Amino acid sequence: MPYPHVQISDVILRDGLQLVRSVLPTEDKKRIVDALYGAGLRHLDITSFVPPARFPQFADASEIVAHARRYTDLDLSAFAPNPKGAERAAAAGVNAISFVVSVSESHNRANVNRTTDEQIAAAREVRAFLNGRDGEPVRLVLALATVFGCSIEGEIAVDAVARLAVEARAAGADEICLSDTVGYADPVRVRQVISAVRAAVGTDIPLRLHLHDTTGTGMACAFAAMEEGITLFDASLGGLGGCPFAAGASGNISTEDLVYLMERSGISTGIDLEALLAVTALLHAGLPAEPLASHLFKSGLPKSYGAHR
Repeated sequence: MPYPHVQISDVILRDGLQLVRSVLPTEDKKRIVDALYGAGLRHLDITSFVPPARFPQFADASEIVAHARRYTDLDLSAFAPNPKGAERAAAAGVNAISFVVSVSESHNRANVNRTTDEQIAAAREVRAFLNGRDGEPVRLVLALATVFGCSIEGEIAVDAVARLAVEARAAGADEICLSDTVGYADPVRVRQVISAVRAAVGTDIPLRLHLHDTTGTGMACAFAAMEEGITLFDASLGGLGGCPFAAGASGNISTEDLVYLMERSGISTGIDLEALLAVTALLHAGLPAEPLASHLFKSGLPKSYGAHR
């Protein structure tokens, strides 16, 4: 394979928890951070800086970031829906802020109560704030939502994605994340979108892929993206997660399943899969009522796994 290494950012403590019915205790979150680090994860989407009164799951956002910062080689990103959230995230000490803007106008209004143009303008505000603050640099990751389809508007044109990617770069994004928010992607469309976005924004800005598995195509899409040169992927421990504006949509692709796919295919992830499955068990113990979509957690690690690595 031409790309012998991929980087996986686990999003369980952010995207993975945003729809669960019970609040995962802060101490459990800290144990998961420690265990993920021990399994070899060096990139975590650690929390969301959203209003605590509306989203009690993330009321401990700053405390979780402070705990994770003990690991000096752990790269931490956090979600912020608006400039105020971005200021809170930067003050807490994250390395990157994930700021979302939807290609679908309807989804953008439902998600952040703004038009797409207004959200791009807000991203420029965040960029200006980050440029003007003292301290360590904080990267701006612009996550383009509904790139591969929308539960409200349906089909999303590839050209529309490319145009928004150009706007994202112009707004000051350090990285662009192509997000299959509701899990409608297929490998052919993934290849088309990656090609169109690269042609539009150039090859010197990193592209990340964020996949959900609603239609069961998540792993096929991840492999297609890897073959197109994508080396940055989001995934969620246990396959938890989901979009609140997509009825019936399933969670993110499972970190365990993605690690298995890549490692079995000769692509290094730097992650100890056996240790990672132990973290999934820890998550399951903390959220016993939440069904986990991870195939590997259900089946166990195949005895043949080590022979083909």
